[in-house]
Order: sequence, then C-alpha cells, then structure tokens
Amino acid sequence: MRKLWVAAAVAATCATSLLNLPAAVAESAAPGTVESVAPLSPAATLPGSVNSTRIRYESTTVGDLPAMASAAVYFPPGEPPAGGWPVIAWAHGTVGLGDNCAYSIAGPAAVERDWAYLGTWLRQGYAIVAADYAGLGVPGEHPYLNGKVEAHNVVDAVKAATRQYPSLSRKWVVVGQSQGGGAAVYTARYATEFGGPELDYRGAVGTGVPAYIEDILLPLGPNVPPIELGPHTTAYVLYILNSLRTTYPGLDIESYLTDPGRFWLERARGVCIDEFGDELAAADVVIGNLFARPLLEIPDLRGLLTRTMGLPETGYDKPLFLGQGLRDTDVITPATLLFAARLRANGQPVTLHTYPEDHNGAVNASLPDSVPFVRNLFD
Repeated sequence: MRKLWVAAAVAATCATSLLNLPAAVAESAAPGTVESVAPLSPAATLPGSVNSTRIRYESTTVGDLPAMASAAVYFPPGEPPAGGWPVIAWAHGTVGLGDNCAYSIAGPAAVERDWAYLGTWLRQGYAIVAADYAGLGVPGEHPYLNGKVEAHNVVDAVKAATRQYPSLSRKWVVVGQSQGGGAAVYTARYATEFGGPELDYRGAVGTGVPAYIEDILLPLGPNVPPIELGPHTTAYVLYILNSLRTTYPGLDIESYLTDPGRFWLERARGVCIDEFGDELAAADVVIGNLFARPLLEIPDLRGLLTRTMGLPETGYDKPLFLGQGLRDTDVITPATLLFAARLRANGQPVTLHTYPEDHNGAVNASLPDSVPFVRNLFD
C-alpha cells in the first residue's frame, strides 16, 4: 500500500473509520508522479539500450480510481539531440494477468519479435517508454482490454518518464501490438485530453488491433460447439472474463460458469500467456464447457463490453496508422478493415496497411511503412 494511503488512514482514525478509506485514497499524488526508480532485470532490458530503468508511478484504474503502475524506460546510446530524445510509448501485447508476467519484470512474451521491433525504433534515435498497465507488476487486478484504463496508464508513463529524465523530449507517439494495438488506439483517442499541455502528442501506430473483439463474447454459453480455436483464444476469453469481473464486480461472473470454468477463471489470474495457453491445450479445454448459462443473460452485455473495450470510432486529433496481417487468426482482418472504413467514414485521420503475415509477423513487417510515418510526425 502506498505511503500516502497509510498516512491518510492514520490521520483519519481519530475522526472516521476505515470505511471512509476511499476519501483518503482520493488524496493520492497526481497521475504521472514517480514513486520509485530501479534497475531493470536482464530479461526486461532491451538489447542495445543504455541506462534503462523500471519506474513506478501514479496512474488510474477502473472507476477512475488512483492506482500504482510501472513501466520500463529504454534510452538509445550516445548524447540526446537538442530538445531531448523523442519518445516512443510502447503498448505491449498480451503477457498475462499475474504480476510476474509484467513486461518490466519478465520482458516480452514474444522475445525475438518485440526486441527486433523495439530495437528498430531505438536505432532510429527514439527513447522508449513501455507501460505495464495497471495491475501488472504492482498491487491490484489488471483490467485486461479496458481501453480507457490502458490509455491512462500509457499517458501517465510518458508523463512520469519525462518528469524523471530531462534528456527526454515532451514530443511523443504511441505504438502498440495486439492488446497493445488496442491500447495504442485508445491512447490515440485520449492522449491530448489525458496528457494536457505538459506533453506534445503527435500520433499513433497500432498493429494487430483487436477491433470489435467484444463481439466474440456475445454468443458464449454452454451450447457453444467445440470448434477448433487458436492456441491462445481460450486464454484470451478467460482474461476478458477476469477483466469483466474486475471492471464490473456486481455482474457475478462466476455465477455464469461451471466448476471447471471457475477453476480456469482463477487460474488465469496468475499464469502468463504462453504457459496458460499450453495448459489449456493440454487439458483439452472446450469453451462451451466453461459456462453454466449464456453470457447474454447479463443485462446490456453488448453495452458493457463496448464501453469497456470497444474501440472509439471518432475523436482522433492526430494521425493514426493501422497495420494488419492478412493471415492473422487472432485478430481477424475483416474486423480491422471494418474499423478502418468506419474511421474514414467519420472523417478520422487513419492510414491502413495490410501485410501477407500472421498476427506476429505483421509487427515487424509494418516497419518499412511505420518508421517513415512516425518520422514525419516529428517534423
């Protein structure tokens, strides 16, 4: 628990009970305030970076409540340019829900892919700020795919890093893949609002963006046929159910699940994505067997999901790059094409590129297009 929470609680004991703790929590430090700085583990250190650190900082979680978050900060070698290193905010893909899965602790799940991708940005002369998202590597639950929470976490990580390190410029863009692609899109929508005049937001890149991912939950229930799914799809579903439990505790998500469903829901809270996918595959888990009743019995299920993870279709004030692999079976191409078409119809500043790649391959395949796109944002 943060020092300020403790101090506030002690001061309040003469006048109020612990039931009034939320009022004390509200007195927490402002978002972007750095709480601590520490060295990164070797597993979380980007090859080629120098003086890299793990920062813990104040941010926001479900219900606009204050929360601690963490991030990795990577610096290029050499002296910073005039005005400081321009900043790439990296929104990472799914790693899991457990604290030990956090990017700034364990490093990326897709090591070769992510290090190659981030190394390219580093060699281009960008510092990288990689937020973990609330509840990863710090106390609290991680509200997986909760877009506004992720946007707060990314923006506040940039605030914290630029406050801590004078060598960083206030000019920044956000790039992200998969879960992080969605986080990058949400950040693009809210970056100017959440960052305020302190930061100079320039634009965003998202690859493998989970557009309309909320729709996959609508038909889930005990009668879902045992269709063949990707190796991580069942894990994603259980992560989303945990996120709903965290975001809307009054839903009583457990009541919609069977005993095996409740077991795997709880198991999902602590196991990182690759290990969890392997466990589910080894156990031959069928999604329909996880449910005791249809999720559509939840009142306004579509509305809840859309408000939590539905990507905004308006409100972007800076250029947005979308990259999609045509062979992607994690995030299907038609959904991304529909999202891009709706953005264009709404007059949003979107650029779409497609690649003959799967979910992982599109990340680095996008670089010949996204590197000049980002370079132009800083001109």
